[in-house]
Amino acid sequence: MNIEGRNQVIEALKNETTINKILVDKNYLSRRDDVIKLATAKRVKIEYLPKAGLDKLSKTGHHQGYIALTVDFAYSSLQQIFDKAESKNHDAFVVFLDGIEDPHNFGAIIRSCECAGVDGIVIPKNRACQVNETVVRTSAGAIANTLIAQVTNLKEAIDFFKDKGLWIYSAEIGGADIYKTDLTGPIGIVIGSEGKGTHESIKKYCDGVVTLPLFGSVNSLNASVTAGIVIYEVVRQRNSK
Repeated sequence: MNIEGRNQVIEALKNETTINKILVDKNYLSRRDDVIKLATAKRVKIEYLPKAGLDKLSKTGHHQGYIALTVDFAYSSLQQIFDKAESKNHDAFVVFLDGIEDPHNFGAIIRSCECAGVDGIVIPKNRACQVNETVVRTSAGAIANTLIAQVTNLKEAIDFFKDKGLWIYSAEIGGADIYKTDLTGPIGIVIGSEGKGTHESIKKYCDGVVTLPLFGSVNSLNASVTAGIVIYEVVRQRNSK
């Protein structure tokens, strides 16, 4: 998997992502910028290529003169996510993605989760977007600081965290007003897919459903927008305790 873009490559270098080599626009050969300095300090090999060569290798079209060749993304375990919360001595906060398929939505959700201090994200292996170059770029470097678990069965993952004391809520229409629901304490939030929302079988498995009030004529929000609002409502309530 490649990581493209100046800031994304810098974040990968800072967070000890396993990088085999960094490809840099040869027009930057005389530069001693942050990417080159950091790669040199980390003893990561640098190869200079013509911009046309980088354009050909780029999968996003936004490499900005830097492409890091890395090993495949290393998914975390459910236990690692819970241990992260334990190590920070705070109530666990986990986000479950039930079939998010758009890599831009996935990347945006990762960014919101990292900024809000979410301990980890859980995604299903099937019928959902996995970590790829577009997801990495859209996350704007946040993925380097985010634990993501990939599971075969989302219900079993929810069970794991329920056993750890988390209350699990689905963010979906037809539920309780999110602003009147207590979201403090150990918590998990399920964000459903762009078109269908949370699967009925998953929704029934949750401890409750929370809903954002809508006042316009459109009856739903983009999945990543919903995630951002819901995640920060949890943050707001925690900080108001």
